[in-house]
Amino acid sequence: MTRFGAAATTAALRAAVGSARDAIVRGDDASLVAVPDTLLARAAATLAAADRGSLVPVVNATGVVIHTNLGRAPLSARAVERIGEVARGYATLEYDLARGARGSRAVHAEGLLCALTGAEAAVVVNNNAAAMLLVLGALARGREVLISRGELVEIGGGFRVPDVMTQSGASLREVGTTNRTRLSDFTAAIGPSTALVLRVHPSNFRIEGFTEQPPLAAVVDAAHAAGVAVVEDLGSGNVDAGSPWEPTVQASIGAGVDLVAVSGDKMLGGPQAGIVLGRKALVERLRAHPLMRALRVDKLTYAALEGTLLEHRAGRAHDTVPVLRMLHTPKAAVTARAGALALALRAGGWQATVIDGESAIGGGSAPGVTVPTSLVQLACPGWSADRLEAWLRARPTPVIARIQDGSVVLDLRTVDPSDDASLAALNAPR
Repeated sequence: MTRFGAAATTAALRAAVGSARDAIVRGDDASLVAVPDTLLARAAATLAAADRGSLVPVVNATGVVIHTNLGRAPLSARAVERIGEVARGYATLEYDLARGARGSRAVHAEGLLCALTGAEAAVVVNNNAAAMLLVLGALARGREVLISRGELVEIGGGFRVPDVMTQSGASLREVGTTNRTRLSDFTAAIGPSTALVLRVHPSNFRIEGFTEQPPLAAVVDAAHAAGVAVVEDLGSGNVDAGSPWEPTVQASIGAGVDLVAVSGDKMLGGPQAGIVLGRKALVERLRAHPLMRALRVDKLTYAALEGTLLEHRAGRAHDTVPVLRMLHTPKAAVTARAGALALALRAGGWQATVIDGESAIGGGSAPGVTVPTSLVQLACPGWSADRLEAWLRARPTPVIARIQDGSVVLDLRTVDPSDDASLAALNAPR
């Protein structure tokens, strides 16, 4: 009662008694369902489950590095530390220490973002869909936005670019074809009602074969010559030139794009956030728009974002930001860990074999790109792959595996090395 509270404890006990009463009515043996120890155990289990909550840590052994269903990017130690520092008390969210007066939350992380990318200014909102809604609402409401027909994408959760454009009040004008769009398609379509040219990076699909797309710099030059700004939805948020799977924000800024919108929790490796970077005059218009208050982020997001960006600025993100560390870990290192885990699991009654495999970047980034890895293939006599996968999910700390070619496999590329010992201690089910 001390731990869970009187009201919750009473409710759990009543539920246990009610369940036992229903069982007796059905004809179940009362000695099995209504004894005090049984009732107390049921009530305790109910309380423990409720106290745990529905959002719980898991071990991601799927091999999908940026796993949207599992929270996307795990945070670096420095990001977590910054959250703790800011969360445990008051902070300068909207307070200017130098002036001793009210300040603006928009300044947080901006200096780091600009230093890393070369942008003039930056603003942070709660995700990249919100970033695009804000950009289009502030800069193109009631006017046309040109976009290649091959970039009218749908991402996870049914989010479609045409839909957000409709919500923003901007009108969509498609140019080119699904597989081929030329520079002349853009220049022919630009007119007095054109507010923006929008480029959407195909971060979750690829069009192959007979394709054509004008270089970004050429689109920028043509649009600017007509007095029209260019906005790019880059998605992945890659600022690391050493990560070759996705284009960098720096490259887009360098090509002259006026505004670039990215996610904070993909290849940047930070918290969920939408980040818009680019020309100061346009960013200021975003900050002044009424939607900004509805889409702004809190102190914990800023803290985590700053902690992540500090690791990038220090040049050690490959080692300290989990997403980048996982992606850049050599296969040989994963193989060594997989071999040690398979040996330990065999001692615990499992059939465990190390096989070659592929990890995925995930999170709507680098579609079709995989990273070589080693997998631990698991089996247990009398247990199907589906049953084993469900058993792993039911552990006190759930282990999320994948089924490949009819077998359960664990990919240690996406498992923090600190979790190897707990995996090795799992005895095979009986």
